[in-house]
Amino acid sequence: MHLTAPRPARGLLLAGLALLAPEILLFSLMAQTSSQQPPHGSPHQSAPPESNRTPEAPGNPAIVPPEEIPAYEWIEVNGAAPFAPRDGLGMLSFKERMWLLGGWHPNDKKHFPRICNNEVWSSRDGSEWTLEKPNTFLDESFDVNSDWEGRHTAGYVVYKNKMWIVGGDVNQGYYMSDVWNSEDGRTWRCVNKGHPVPWGPRALHHTLVFRDKIWVLGGQTMPAFGGGAEKFYRDIWTSADGVHWEQVIPSEPYWAPRGMIGGNVVFKDRIWVIGGGTYETPETPKRKYFNDVWSSKDGTNWTCHLESAPWVPRAYHDVAVFDDRIWVVGGVGPEENPANRNDVWFSSDGSTWHSLPNTPWAARHAAGVFAYDNALWVIAGNNMKSDVWKLVRVDGNRGGQSETRPLNKIPNE
Repeated sequence: MHLTAPRPARGLLLAGLALLAPEILLFSLMAQTSSQQPPHGSPHQSAPPESNRTPEAPGNPAIVPPEEIPAYEWIEVNGAAPFAPRDGLGMLSFKERMWLLGGWHPNDKKHFPRICNNEVWSSRDGSEWTLEKPNTFLDESFDVNSDWEGRHTAGYVVYKNKMWIVGGDVNQGYYMSDVWNSEDGRTWRCVNKGHPVPWGPRALHHTLVFRDKIWVLGGQTMPAFGGGAEKFYRDIWTSADGVHWEQVIPSEPYWAPRGMIGGNVVFKDRIWVIGGGTYETPETPKRKYFNDVWSSKDGTNWTCHLESAPWVPRAYHDVAVFDDRIWVVGGVGPEENPANRNDVWFSSDGSTWHSLPNTPWAARHAAGVFAYDNALWVIAGNNMKSDVWKLVRVDGNRGGQSETRPLNKIPNE
């Protein structure tokens, strides 16, 4: 099925500046946050509504002298794409198309009869979308051997010229320990049938590809939804085929147990763990949110670049690499007043961060954020809209101030 939603794009010119004085702001634009809330107690709750303007980071970070900062422009590509609103979706760039995988929307029983679905959409430009595989995760008659179960916040990567789904969530009352891949988005194969991953049970893990292997980091159990004992993980596993896994043993110090990080960052030949958090459990009823920044060249030895970045602690945010920079987008936090966010930050080294002001899209968490066709894309999420946005770099630079809390630069290892 090929669907077109001809909505004219509109662009917004932004300079990546932090702490801009009002008299030099290019413009002020207020976006609206969706008031639709999932039912209380769902394993992926919506944050309380807030105004579009995200509060500034707390504290009084050091100010470094002005530097040349690239100028960027937000473009609304499609305000109402043909796929249903959702969060926790997988978004991948593969074979010159963007791909949307699954997602979560418990209030939409038409498109998500079992909380999550397993449909697959693709697009070449973000405006026109093709339904490559309809949802088959409809009722109890679903055959778990024929297709992947609907899920959200799973591991989504491109590896060995295939799209991969690694693990899943606990919305069906159990942990998903399966690994699937596909060459075309229509036909999917379970690569570890009869061989559950050795790192289960877990959900909310962080997944990436580095040095020709799939990596799984952190995550946790969710006893209230999937049973079992409470566990918050900080372990690391790798696989070259999705079947056989090896554990990497990190050296202290390294990051605290966490998950709830969307997307991934492999940058300057290092893997990065940026922010994140832990979901509440019966024994630990309060969530944790982090804003530290770590990286490693091998998964064993870790460098802490910042113990506390200038952006507020958050989880269910998304991270990506675009324009030779690390990006942190949206999320929910901080602990004292958790709310959906729409602030956007970028860094060329993990230590000095710049804020991109006046984000035009509504605050959200668990969105689809990824780099594709020389742009950074933001699609759907917990604003529960089917909107599609992209950020592009424009000619010229704008001087401004940056916020930094330097701890360690990338070592010359």
